[in-house]
Amino acid sequence: MNADTFFSETDKQKIADTIEAVEKETAGEVAVMVVDRSDTYPEARILAGILIGGLTTLVTTDLLFNDSLWYYIPLTAAFSFLIGWFTKLTPPILRLFIPAHRLEERVRERSVRAFYEKGLYKTRDASGVLFFFSLFEHKVWVLADHGIYSKIKPEELQGHARALVTGIKQGNVAESLCTEIAKAGKTLARHFPIKADDTNELSNNVIIN
Repeated sequence: MNADTFFSETDKQKIADTIEAVEKETAGEVAVMVVDRSDTYPEARILAGILIGGLTTLVTTDLLFNDSLWYYIPLTAAFSFLIGWFTKLTPPILRLFIPAHRLEERVRERSVRAFYEKGLYKTRDASGVLFFFSLFEHKVWVLADHGIYSKIKPEELQGHARALVTGIKQGNVAESLCTEIAKAGKTLARHFPIKADDTNELSNNVIIN
């Protein structure tokens, strides 16, 4: 599963249509972004290489080389490198070496960076909302501009994120996303009603990064 294929073309159109419908009722702006991962986690690859590589070397030298130090040192380096490289290509194993708080921290930081990189902070009323999916981490983050946080608590937005994680686990992520966008839209409409001169300031299409 990668960012390009996470949503089908049909799903992407349904999401864009949902955003368009929501934005007819509110001056708020909604965006959706999907990324493969929020970090490369080099420290996790190193840790996996050292731990698994060291254990593999111990077993190998014990069985084949009579615990020879001359074999242990070069084999440790070789196994650590190979296992670190293999771990990089095997996300389920790599995640085992990353603390949960680290995953959440990196997703949060990456969503903030994306918010600014894509210019989502430039809306007239500071009313942009980003639904951010980071696939490697299996996490969703909902981020809003300061205009929205003055009206809506961050905890309320993260409630949408938790619902989306459930939707992903149940295999109906696109449907769940459209539902949560619609719910968020109702909240935005109460605090940021549509204006006579309102324009669509952000693309309704799913952003792939």
